[in-house]
Amino acid sequence: MSNLQAEEYKNFEEIKKIREDGTEYWNARELSEVLQYKKWENFAKVIDRAKLACNNSGFEIQDHFPEVRKMVEIGSNTLRELLDYELSRYACYLIVQNGDPRKEVIALGQTGSTELISNLFRISQTEEKLKKDKIHSCNKATSTHYEVGAKVRKAIENIGGTMPEDLPTPEKSIKQVEREQLKRLKDKKTKLMLDE
Repeated sequence: MSNLQAEEYKNFEEIKKIREDGTEYWNARELSEVLQYKKWENFAKVIDRAKLACNNSGFEIQDHFPEVRKMVEIGSNTLRELLDYELSRYACYLIVQNGDPRKEVIALGQTGSTELISNLFRISQTEEKLKKDKIHSCNKATSTHYEVGAKVRKAIENIGGTMPEDLPTPEKSIKQVEREQLKRLKDKKTKLMLDE
């Protein structure tokens, strides 16, 4: 299996980064590989749509899509500055929802895992708010949980997403799809070796 193929099958959680303050983020360029985008220009268009959805949902774009610049060597000891983003979990969710459904990994993300992603986002945002606001009382924590949950549902509604209770039951689990894709790749590799 090539490095690119191996990158395609990295688990979303495996590419998560943790800042010194304990907050999590994903590099957009790494996520583009996981979501099977070969050209950054195409993935950048998806990011732009996701940023618009973020803004239309009442969230600050800078909170979920902060830009970072990286210097990379492009040959002959020449450096070039590349744009990247440190994406929040919510930004990743919006990217999947605005991605190309012809890509199997995107289509799967837009159906079976939508409920999981929205629940993870709701949970992580509730935890962040509880920490930030130093909430310790059980009653206040419960009301914060409901408040964040209502905002997440409103965001899904605003971007025209499917509410979790209206999602179809997926025919296959994520693990089953991953196993099938790996088997297809192994079969292709075996066939190529036999043809040589």
